[in-house]
Amino acid sequence: MKTCPHCHKDISKYDNPYPTADCIIYDENKGIVLIERLNEPHGFALPGGFVETGESVEEAAIREMKEETGLDIELLGILGVYSKPNRDPRFHTLTVTYVAKAKDIALLNAGDDASNAHFCRLEDVPHLCFDHDKAIQHFKDYLLGKRPLLPIDK
Repeated sequence: MKTCPHCHKDISKYDNPYPTADCIIYDENKGIVLIERLNEPHGFALPGGFVETGESVEEAAIREMKEETGLDIELLGILGVYSKPNRDPRFHTLTVTYVAKAKDIALLNAGDDASNAHFCRLEDVPHLCFDHDKAIQHFKDYLLGKRPLLPIDK
């Protein structure tokens, strides 16, 4: 049993947000990779998923990109951390969003929780699930030199 750091009562479990990792996989000729979600909430989203016990957020990002898009990627940097309690309608999550490039874009193929995966030009991006619209705006700011990427812990 653990003790609450605030009230010092015994608790059996912390009610913490679930950590996730998302990526903006970018190709300057084709745009960004979007997936169409197979599960609720349905719609278009950046590829990503939950961090598993025993793996780093970076490892989760690389694994999730392979599972959802078929792509092996190189992480270029951290775009941002998004953690508003209502960002995911299912439960409280927080995500580290990376900018990445695919090692071979020809291998793009939907898998795992994605019913579809495709490149989309930035000017054609539809409304996205979660708070991914905000991440796309931050990515556009990055491309314009208005927002830096944070380094990745290697």
